[in-house]
Formats: sequence, structure tokens, C-alpha cells
Amino acid sequence: MVNDKFMTKPFLLFAYGNLSRGDDALGPLLLGHLETQNAHFLHNVDFLTDFQLQIEHALDLENRALVLFVDASMSAQQGFSFQEIFPEKDQSYTTHAMSPAAVLSVYQQIKQHAPPPCFLLSIHGAAFELGTALTTSAEQHLTQAIEFTKILLRSPDQTEWRMHEKNQRCLQ
Repeated sequence: MVNDKFMTKPFLLFAYGNLSRGDDALGPLLLGHLETQNAHFLHNVDFLTDFQLQIEHALDLENRALVLFVDASMSAQQGFSFQEIFPEKDQSYTTHAMSPAAVLSVYQQIKQHAPPPCFLLSIHGAAFELGTALTTSAEQHLTQAIEFTKILLRSPDQTEWRMHEKNQRCLQ
């Protein structure tokens, strides 16, 4: 008998941010909310959270069909933005905190093939200072992002997700 606890699930939801830095907690809070749900559409989803992306996270992409990165952002539009991301060796490549695109680039370099389809959900936040609470507007954006993420995870298919990305761009 195979123990499912140690098998990689096809879909990864990777949230990152610091719970002690106000709106920077948006990614981990979204993940935490979904983890408490007992919804059938979550049975194929692995949840991963960390303070920031690092080079080691490239290995978390292995054997995935689809990956959703979730983070707080000051530049997100309409409460949150959603976009497909691709490998890119950017300036974060040599720092302790990396961008999702840089993580994909490391994966491609290590594995010698393209990473799985990856998307970034950026939730708009405004206050990122140490010790601050989540702002009221960030709470509203989080609620919107949770509902959007549930829609995505009900149909975890890259073609469907690309359609959601295209529709969101039309709304902006």
C-alpha cells in the first residue's frame, strides 16, 4: 500500500510572506484559509508557505502539473492581479529572496527542461511594516482573492487559467 502523505500532488499552491509585517501576510493568510476548507477540489493540492522564495524552492516544482504562487504586492490592480509567469533570470537571482520567475529559471537550469505551467496571484497590500496589522482594504482584497483562487482550483487546467488571466486583463 502506498502512503499518499508522502506523494507529490499534481497542483501546488505556494504562498509566501511574513505574518508579522501587516499586509505582507496576505499570501500565507489565503493559504491558511484554504487549508481549513474540506472541499473536494483541494484533494489534489499541496500547500506550501514560506517567508520568501529561495533557490531551494525550485525543487518544489518537480512533478507538478500546475503551480500557483501567491504573494502580497503594492502594485496589484483591482484588489489582486493574476498572470502566467515564465523562467527569467532577473536581479533577484543572486539575492536571498527571489522572484517566482527566478525560481522557475533555477528549476529549468537544474532539471534541463521547462518548469510546469506557473501563475502568480498578487494581492494588493499597502502596509508592510513590522508589527502592523492587516489593513481593512487588504482584508477585502484577501476575501476577493480567496474566492478567485477557489474558482481556479475547481478547474486546475492551464488552458482554463489562461482564460481567467485574459479575462482579468480585460477588466483592468
